[in-house]
Amino acid sequence: MLIPSIDNVRGPFERVTSPGEAVDRLARLYDDATQALRGAVERFLKDGEPPSSATRALFRYPELRLTYAPNGPALSSPRAFAKFSDPGTYATTVTQPEEFRAYLLEQLEPLVSEYGAIMEVGVGAPEIPYPYVIESGDELTRGGADAAELARFFPVPSLATIGDETADGEFDFGPERPLALFDAPRVDYSLRRLVHYTGSDWRAMQPWVLLTNYHRYVDQFVHWGLKQLHAGAGVQKVVLPGNVVIDSSVSPAEAEARVGAVAWHRFQMPAYHCVRADGRGISLVNIGVGPSNAKTITDHIAVLRPHCWLMVGHCAGLRQSQVIGDYVLAHAYLRRDNILDEPVPLMTPIPALAEVQVALQEAVAKVTGDRGEALKRRLRTGTVVTNDDRNW
Repeated sequence: MLIPSIDNVRGPFERVTSPGEAVDRLARLYDDATQALRGAVERFLKDGEPPSSATRALFRYPELRLTYAPNGPALSSPRAFAKFSDPGTYATTVTQPEEFRAYLLEQLEPLVSEYGAIMEVGVGAPEIPYPYVIESGDELTRGGADAAELARFFPVPSLATIGDETADGEFDFGPERPLALFDAPRVDYSLRRLVHYTGSDWRAMQPWVLLTNYHRYVDQFVHWGLKQLHAGAGVQKVVLPGNVVIDSSVSPAEAEARVGAVAWHRFQMPAYHCVRADGRGISLVNIGVGPSNAKTITDHIAVLRPHCWLMVGHCAGLRQSQVIGDYVLAHAYLRRDNILDEPVPLMTPIPALAEVQVALQEAVAKVTGDRGEALKRRLRTGTVVTNDDRNW
């Protein structure tokens, strides 16, 4: 017997009065849904009992809906986030609400306090695919079931329902507008992709992200992180590929041994994380060579809403004034790799952020000790050229 999907069935929705209450209800609904799904999978693997239609109806993401109905013109705000441009109803499904609690509260509080948005929380239409709630990954080793058998009775990931229509500006606006760039199925998909590519739990990813394609930078990053850890400089732990965790209880000698034993080559884009108690940690991902790798990993990191990511590397220079050892800040990006041509046409400029440029300049001065004219001689700006012919 095949249990049909119940997509496009929603509700009921309940009005909530505060962002904290909204996140609490989202978390309860999500926990209820995932527990029901996990329990049904366990029963199927143990006894071969498929879920009933009523049981499968429980396997759905919670949904958050906000209504903005100003008495006059829409409120204007210079803020780049947590604001409404037009009146209307905005909605999105949510996954892992407890893990995203701080982010959700940061976004919802201004929408309620400044714009007077009305919040409702209920059960959304999309079902939660069973692989997203089976953390152990060994569900196929018990009871003789295989993936095809489980797919007959339980929701599975479907690329047809996962996309970046909102982020790419291709969303077909209906009676409800998107409340977030990424809905729950898209977020869950990326969280699992992060685990696959980086070799560590997605929860270890920090809000400040460095990307590189040279292992020498990995060595320096890990060395710096361990130094910060043992100096009591705010780093709580260093997380390595394979979820190898080094905290302050590990001696420097043992820490070095663990670093040397990490099988980072098992993962396509291994990640290293310096986790801080204040939430301002840094992650470094060795993405390998090529703009397509950069797009792949940033597509997935984006669902975690990081503060900033930077590419760190080295390359040839064409200016005769440049010498080996100069620091170069990219102020322009000449795209000849064809990776973003469809969502971001070549006529669309991609400028450097002035705030990031200033911060990097100050960091170079701090690290090198250079000031004034000496710094100017070491620090350059330039145009980065990417090419789809990696042999150039």
